[in-house]
Amino acid sequence: MNEKFFSFFSRYGLIIVIIIAIFFRFFNLGTTPPGLYPDEAINGNNALEAASTGNYKVFYPENNGREGLFINIQALFLKISNANEPWVLRSLSAFFGILTVIGIYLFVKKIFKRHLYADFLAFLSAFFTATSFWHINFSRIGFRAIMAPAFMIWGAYLIICALEKLREPEIKTKTLLWISALAGAVYGLGMHSYIAYRATPIIMIFIYALYWFLYRPNSKKIILSFVVFVLVSLAVFSPLGIYFLKNPGDFFGRTSQLSIFSTPHPIYNLLSNVAKTIGMFDIRGDGNWRHNYSGSPEIYWFVGIFFIIGIISGAVQMFRRMIKKIHHEDQDVLWIISIIWIAVAMLPVVISDEGIPHALRSLLMVPPVFMLAGMGAFDVISSISDRIRPKALYVSLVIIGISLMVQVYCQYFVLWAQNPNVADAFDQKYVEIGRQLNAISPVIPKYVVVNAGGVLVRGIPMPSQTIMFITDTFTADKQAEKNIHYISPDKEPSITDKNAIIFYLEPEQKS
Repeated sequence: MNEKFFSFFSRYGLIIVIIIAIFFRFFNLGTTPPGLYPDEAINGNNALEAASTGNYKVFYPENNGREGLFINIQALFLKISNANEPWVLRSLSAFFGILTVIGIYLFVKKIFKRHLYADFLAFLSAFFTATSFWHINFSRIGFRAIMAPAFMIWGAYLIICALEKLREPEIKTKTLLWISALAGAVYGLGMHSYIAYRATPIIMIFIYALYWFLYRPNSKKIILSFVVFVLVSLAVFSPLGIYFLKNPGDFFGRTSQLSIFSTPHPIYNLLSNVAKTIGMFDIRGDGNWRHNYSGSPEIYWFVGIFFIIGIISGAVQMFRRMIKKIHHEDQDVLWIISIIWIAVAMLPVVISDEGIPHALRSLLMVPPVFMLAGMGAFDVISSISDRIRPKALYVSLVIIGISLMVQVYCQYFVLWAQNPNVADAFDQKYVEIGRQLNAISPVIPKYVVVNAGGVLVRGIPMPSQTIMFITDTFTADKQAEKNIHYISPDKEPSITDKNAIIFYLEPEQKS
């Protein structure tokens, strides 16, 4: 591959992946996914209440508890749009999904900045992420977990930016510390994203330890950078940390309920979960239609081959250099960080005893998985580049890239989005009930019989949250204003108004 080929990606690679990422995360966001799952809706209801009252919380304890950052930003989106629509809640996820793609590109490029092929390798990793069904799907659902890989990759990128300064002949300590502080701030925000993120300090400590090993002559500056990073991270985390000190039960949430250590055979379950989680990449993925095209591997088979090659090739090359006592390559740094990242991010997944493999809880593994796939693809391309004509290689790469985009478009927007299981998984029927209620005059009393079970939120089961968001009737005041009443099935006989219209969450059971 010639220099002209690499210069193209240096100029246009990032722009191309951003355009692709934007398309797959915002296209038809108003209709796909269909419906609005109650877990998304309660985020919206909390956001609406926060926006109207000004009471923005660092932690929302309802529905087993959720960190408040995502909901508070959603409140801003709802204020700006002035629309109670699912796409408003989901647009924030799309935004963080795009940030993750950009972060992966910059992270890989920063590690390989001394090499001619840095932009190409960064492009491959970011492109595979941008066209991943796994990442696209959660970039279009209003779950806070999508923030975790975004904050993690940007926090790690900024750490690398700081530590790569150690390569420079004259290191300005002030610059190093400013970048370290910014890295700590970004990384610390991730603690406000999702419970699985709490395992990630291990990754950050490892990155610092790795660079300390590589650049021991600058060990004092590395330690100083680490101290600044930790202090700023703790300062950003502190509002949530103080809340957890006052409410320790909320720190664990449902963790203790779902833990494998609460089962009769924890060791067996742990090993089984590890096998299933590793297998989800290339063999069988999450079976939940809301999380995945049920049962499909989380990585498309073609990219999955590159992922395996990236793991094996990176390990072989690194150990060869170790045996021959050859100085490390930047590829070794990226490979080691990716492997450790996957191992640590897997911990919160495998100790859970619910829905394994679980694509949602595994989101933190997205960046390292596709960075390894990018490394594998680059190794393959490099090995065949001298055997075929440059034009044939370039045309083949373009065809493969377009094929991957067509494949994920068909899988997501056609096969998955139009599957009736998906509409059920996102409770589309609840959205339809909400729209019907909106079309009826506030003068007419309307009753929603909540004949579906779920966690109680202010005395009403969770499934009602979708209707409450669509109709903006989360609070008692709004319910009175719009004359919409949520009741349990046993209260239905007490409805005496002949003009009242009754809706049922689930089809009425006739005896």
